[in-house]
Amino acid sequence: MSHESRRLAGILLVIFPTVIYGGVTLLRMLIDQQSGYIQNPLRQDLWRAGHAHAGVLLILSLVVLRYVDEATLSDRLRGFVRHATPAAAILLPLAYFLSVLSPTATEPNALIYLAFVGAVVLAAGLITLGVGLLRKPGMIRESQRAASSRPEA
Repeated sequence: MSHESRRLAGILLVIFPTVIYGGVTLLRMLIDQQSGYIQNPLRQDLWRAGHAHAGVLLILSLVVLRYVDEATLSDRLRGFVRHATPAAAILLPLAYFLSVLSPTATEPNALIYLAFVGAVVLAAGLITLGVGLLRKPGMIRESQRAASSRPEA
């Protein structure tokens, strides 16, 4: 595992307890009738989705880090792949939580569109990683060598 992947894995593991804290917070709001959480089904659904996405995407981020260094990708694309899933793990829950911040919200506000941004970033990172894993090892060096051997016009 590269130094970059190892460092990011450490950071993700250190911040993972925030997801645990979020679960405890949701449980507390379910128990506390005064929180207004139980009376708002939309808020329940979106906050539950936000919490679930945060946990699953952080775990997926750790899985991605085990594969990114094996992929036939440029250093720049490896950096993108390393950070795409953790970025989605922030953007998607943020969209769900902040779009119904008010206990009386009856519809999500415009921040829900961050979910689409997070989904695009996630898909781009995963597709890039998948293609990098399917590519033949050494393809990047071969393409760079071919580009440098072309005569300049």
